[in-house]
Amino acid sequence: CVHTENCFVPISEIIAVEETEFNKKQRNIGRWQKMAKLHAFTVYYVKKARNHRWRCSDVTFWCVDEHLCNQWIQALKELLEMQKSRPKQLLVYINPYGGKRQGKRIYEQKVAPLFSLASISTDVVITEHANHAKDNLFEVNIYKYDGVVCVGGDGMFSEVMHGLIGRIQKDSGIDQNNPKASLVQCNIRIGIIPAGSTDCICYSTVGISDPVTSALHIIVGDCQPLDVSSVHHNNTFLKYSVSLLGYGFYGDILKDSEKKRWMGPMRYDYSGFKTFLSHHYYEGTIAYQPAKHTHGSPRDKESCRTGCYICKKSEKQLAEQNKEHGLKHEEGEEEWKVIKGKFLAINAVSMSCACPRSPKGLSPAAHLADGSADLILVRKCSRFDFLRYLVRHTNQDDQFDFPFVDVYRVKCFQFTSKLSEDNESNVMDIGKKRFGQFCRDHPACCCNIVNSTWNCDGETLDSSAIEVRVHCQLMKLFARGIEENCKDEAAHSHSSIEQLL
Repeated sequence: CVHTENCFVPISEIIAVEETEFNKKQRNIGRWQKMAKLHAFTVYYVKKARNHRWRCSDVTFWCVDEHLCNQWIQALKELLEMQKSRPKQLLVYINPYGGKRQGKRIYEQKVAPLFSLASISTDVVITEHANHAKDNLFEVNIYKYDGVVCVGGDGMFSEVMHGLIGRIQKDSGIDQNNPKASLVQCNIRIGIIPAGSTDCICYSTVGISDPVTSALHIIVGDCQPLDVSSVHHNNTFLKYSVSLLGYGFYGDILKDSEKKRWMGPMRYDYSGFKTFLSHHYYEGTIAYQPAKHTHGSPRDKESCRTGCYICKKSEKQLAEQNKEHGLKHEEGEEEWKVIKGKFLAINAVSMSCACPRSPKGLSPAAHLADGSADLILVRKCSRFDFLRYLVRHTNQDDQFDFPFVDVYRVKCFQFTSKLSEDNESNVMDIGKKRFGQFCRDHPACCCNIVNSTWNCDGETLDSSAIEVRVHCQLMKLFARGIEENCKDEAAHSHSSIEQLL
């Protein structure tokens, strides 16, 4: 059996094998041109390029023996059948309005042909209004699918995530309004085909926002567990979050930018600059429970990568803790730590929140699946100091190395603003008892008495007083985390085309 070039590919990264009509015009076939009849097959496989980009490449093999050719095709197809993690049937939601309104075109031109090549059958739903996908996931038979794919931005992903997790809890009889409920893990994977104005979650879990790369991760059946935080107010469920919960600076940016949607993506730059100049601070109190199970810390410079050992060890440790002590121990009063003050920004991130503008993200050492969130508190400081802090998100300096910045790895936290505490008699179950009286060291005339807004994965929350709990590996993505070095990985595989041939 002869092929056109040397090629070394793991079986796990073969996309498809097809019988090929031999083209006599092909070059480099030398003596094979003299043969009367040639038989060929083509292997389509993942080719890894720079910056975590994947492409579909192919190599053709040919020989004179038809029976031998068929044997190779059959053998390779059987090996692909043994890849049990690969999806065979997918439910696809396309947001035709998100980003630059390219979702439908991106799917039809770049993704659908690859799914077809890999023999994946799809049921496609074009969403017509907000929450269409979320509502639909409560109606369809989700259990006949191997995964749900969303074509759009972070907003579309959030909608599908809420629908899928909500459906699983409903079918399992879990009350989402109970902030202490132990949620049921969602084993139906979600695939993200980036086609929005922001694709933070895709970037943080794959390493690049590229539709073809994401489609190939879905085809080969990758699986990346993901922590999900539940957000409650007064025993009422508000939202799930997988990336950023931001109060103060990032909440104000979102609130202002929502009024300027006509500006397109430019609105974020405009609102960011305006919010920076306003320099508002907010007074409030945070109570948090340290994530004692985790094996990392926010400043250890251990980035979350494919097969992350910190995520695996932390998950195991958390499971052992819960088995040994149960939720009663978890809720123990002695474990809560309380901080009150005036803050320019309060951010809780469940992943690095990296993006092209901020390659390290808001918390470079945050992990995707370790059952914790990094709580970042930026206290009131000068406008110049705050600018120094923001600039460090774009370079290699330690962005937590400021006297006015604190960072903690937590498994749950609660926040109440000064205004909420003054105006509401029962902000939270433990409100007055834990938080005590707030400092009144300045007259009302110079105090920022207005509340900020919580930015929850790019959507505003109505309440400023919230209770947040991290649920370890509640859901799974068609991804593998960010690989250390894409090109080296294939060299270590033992099951490859080269060995077979």
